[in-house]
Amino acid sequence: MAPLADLYQLTMAYGHWRAGRHRVPAAAELFFRRGPFGGALALAAGLAEGLRGLRAFRFSAADVAYLRSVLPSTTEDAFFDYLATLDASEVTVSAMPEGSVVFARVPFLQVKGPLLVVQLLETTLLCLVNYASLVATNAARFRLLAGPDMKLMEIGLRRAQGPDGALSASKYSYIGGFDYTSNILAGKLYGIPVCGTIAHSFIMSFTSLEEVRPRELSPLAGGEPVDLPGLAERWLQRVCELLRTPPEKANQGELAAFVSYAATFPRDFQGLLDTYCVRRSGLPNFCAVALALHQLGYRAIGVRLDSGDLAQQSKEIRRVLRACGAHFQVPWFETIPIAVSNDISEQSLEEFSREGSEINVIGVGTNLVTCPLQPSLGCVYKLVEVNGSPCLKLTEDEEKMTIPGSKTVYRLYDAAGHPFMDLMALEEEPSPSVGQELAVRVLGRLGETSKVVPTTVEPLHRTYFRDGQVCEPLPSLPEVRSHAQASLNLLSPAHRRLHQPQPYPVAVSERLHGLLTELRQASQ
Repeated sequence: MAPLADLYQLTMAYGHWRAGRHRVPAAAELFFRRGPFGGALALAAGLAEGLRGLRAFRFSAADVAYLRSVLPSTTEDAFFDYLATLDASEVTVSAMPEGSVVFARVPFLQVKGPLLVVQLLETTLLCLVNYASLVATNAARFRLLAGPDMKLMEIGLRRAQGPDGALSASKYSYIGGFDYTSNILAGKLYGIPVCGTIAHSFIMSFTSLEEVRPRELSPLAGGEPVDLPGLAERWLQRVCELLRTPPEKANQGELAAFVSYAATFPRDFQGLLDTYCVRRSGLPNFCAVALALHQLGYRAIGVRLDSGDLAQQSKEIRRVLRACGAHFQVPWFETIPIAVSNDISEQSLEEFSREGSEINVIGVGTNLVTCPLQPSLGCVYKLVEVNGSPCLKLTEDEEKMTIPGSKTVYRLYDAAGHPFMDLMALEEEPSPSVGQELAVRVLGRLGETSKVVPTTVEPLHRTYFRDGQVCEPLPSLPEVRSHAQASLNLLSPAHRRLHQPQPYPVAVSERLHGLLTELRQASQ
């Protein structure tokens, strides 16, 4: 894992080693400066992968040989010998639990250890956390827009940035609130529920019922096999009569594809309705095959749309399903799930909500896995303490100024149970007391003191890595997913909303503000 670094980490490491500073104790923090997608929050993700990277951190003989070839020829041999002995056994990592809501400027990862190793870990940890947190946050936004009852399916494998990006997208979309993935490798590796049926190519490959093999299907309760194509044709006549649609307008190849799939998967039949005309072909053909299956004791599991006005079509499809259910006395027919796909975006979900729809399942691909609204979370990894002395990056842009010193971070809650502020304090400071007034300085308004009284105080970080080992039990992926939804649900609606959210205050204690002021003045 060690070679997952930028070259300048190695040149700096050599500089520290030559100066005899490589074992000086240091502390760094990982955070982002601005909320992604124009919102106030992000979901912290990638922690488990980061911890796995720490356990594997070492330079193999091949790694060292390669570094000899890229570092200047004047680099001393003893430095490469030293690299071969490095691991993360002296590193301590504390972090927010994976899936936690995190706000700008608040560190969700803190790293302590020898200066050389702390700096070498920078790019590894940023790489493993940046995209993970971005995709989890993007997925959470889709979940917030869709509401708790809508089923969401990640279908971005073919559009993702390579196989690694695709697997990460499947994993962290699930953490963010998606229910399924189409990616079978992600299902195998991570235990994410997989879902998928047929594409237009399957339907287009059929031209007539003569191509259907096998043609017979036994009733679910047992008995003599039935000719399914013939049964479906008879049901098509009845459905078209009810819908007042000419049977000859229903595409025979499409009917054959539906029958073939139903014969193969009678318990899992789902119809893709828009290969030809939804109203005159796809829907009548689906209803005919689904009713034929019902006659044999089976239930179709849904329909899917992949083009057109999805909200309006879903309402028309539901009307037809209800009509068929009532007319043919099949009560479950009117509740058949309707799934949609087709370049779904946040705007699509907002339109579904505004117009009203009968959609039950939404498949999201490109706009989920590629995060086109913001391609990077912009996490940074900054030194905050070296050899017991706090560090400060000073800049005229307050947003880019770092907050010095090793810190404890608290989340403060109001009487309604909503978090209203995150507070950073120096490690040696006592914990804020419940019900006691606190004097704090809010970032962005450091010139004025604010007074707050928390009803609940929650320390945000736990120690996850010490002495070369993970020292805190890591939750399963479903547990991380549940924690993410619980964290989001705790937020007030004003902080949780996706557009123009109320700014969430992040503050520093008076003592930390005093240290910040002292260091700024000393640097001028």
